[in-house]
Amino acid sequence: MLIRSTKEMLEKAKAGRYAVAAFNAENMEMVQAIVEAAEELKAPVIIQTTSGTLKYATPELYYSMAAAAAQKSEIPVAIHLDHGDSYERAAECLHAGYSSIMIDGSKEPFEKNVEITKEVVKMAHAMHIPVEGELGTVGGKEDSHSVINKTYTEPAEAEEFVKRTHVDSLAVGIGNSHGFYKGKPELRFDILEETNKWVTIPVVLHGASGIPEEDVKKAIEIGIAKVNFATELRDAFSKAVKNYFQKDIDVIDPKKYCSEGRTAVKQLAMRKIEMCGSAGKAVKEEFN
Repeated sequence: MLIRSTKEMLEKAKAGRYAVAAFNAENMEMVQAIVEAAEELKAPVIIQTTSGTLKYATPELYYSMAAAAAQKSEIPVAIHLDHGDSYERAAECLHAGYSSIMIDGSKEPFEKNVEITKEVVKMAHAMHIPVEGELGTVGGKEDSHSVINKTYTEPAEAEEFVKRTHVDSLAVGIGNSHGFYKGKPELRFDILEETNKWVTIPVVLHGASGIPEEDVKKAIEIGIAKVNFATELRDAFSKAVKNYFQKDIDVIDPKKYCSEGRTAVKQLAMRKIEMCGSAGKAVKEEFN
């Protein structure tokens, strides 16, 4: 299949009471692992790159890898800018062919967040590309994106934000954070329930690495339609490579140890897809 839009994916997930798993990819092996996992489970999937990742390599390179993997597959695959940090970054990814954009103005005051998001939505919608916004900050650190003091989404503000910006999906702050958690995360399911009463678009859960499975499933039952995973994939890939070097310290062929990382990421991605309830949801005719 060609690269697909996230709009149809998330609308179907919201209606079907499951979530689409969105995985951050750092290299070719992770892209391959993510698509192979989704293909095996017949699930729609989203490949993401952060603004920090795009300082390491260009969006054209990541788009090309995702597109090549998608063309060999029969499942819907989207490529998404995660935590876009500027209008310019969003434009760069749109030009490269990304099928979904996030603009994150959540650290700004409400009015400034609305202004930033509206401009990106106007640009992306002119190209028929959906946009994810964020209201309420997701704490922790991911690449160059860092938030020290996380704040909760205000449900009534969420309705106003959606109406004024016309975003297609909304990332919420309900006590979730990027990176691994210190202690058990305490998610505010009451805020999530109330937000879903005020907005009708799909709602997104960031920072799912380390959130207990039962809490992720509960969030999906309440209305989360997209769940983001990043830190756990990096951890799985890196540990697999380190383990290979312990077995063969003299190895010089990157294919040998990177393939171990790819296998570890694929196994993890399959578990996350099943947790999100999206396995078997990529019925071919439903995404025509």
